[in-house]
Amino acid sequence: MAVTIKRVMLWQTEIKNEPGALSAVLEPLAQAGLDLHAVMKRCIPGRRGRATVEILPGSGRKATALARAAGFSQSPTEALLVEGANRPGLAYAVANSIAWAGISLRFLSAQIAGERYSALLGFRTPAERRKGATLIRRVANDAEETASGEAAPQ
Repeated sequence: MAVTIKRVMLWQTEIKNEPGALSAVLEPLAQAGLDLHAVMKRCIPGRRGRATVEILPGSGRKATALARAAGFSQSPTEALLVEGANRPGLAYAVANSIAWAGISLRFLSAQIAGERYSALLGFRTPAERRKGATLIRRVANDAEETASGEAAPQ
């Protein structure tokens, strides 16, 4: 199964880091019927009591308008959504190839469901995102060729 790599736009907002704050910021999106592809919440280092929420609301004008109306703004992070067939060691192979290229990821969030994986990767610049996409495609293709018994090109 081929890997799909897609540039995506994350949306972010800052909230209090307290019970109920995350559900409160997501509520208008749920009530509007927006199907979120990803939600990430994390504390802000050095800012006690504050957290950042990032969402991947999908594409299109409706998703953009709903995210903006709920208080989210476009994240400056360049992001990729990567999906494909899972294999052991794939996260390491991706992280290793990106590291050897001298790229420091802003974040990596990956999970598997059944035989498929999905990963969000954040980069600092458009150039790093483009280079990351090339490296990920190469790693995924090498893994696919190895799994099918073909020799991976050097």
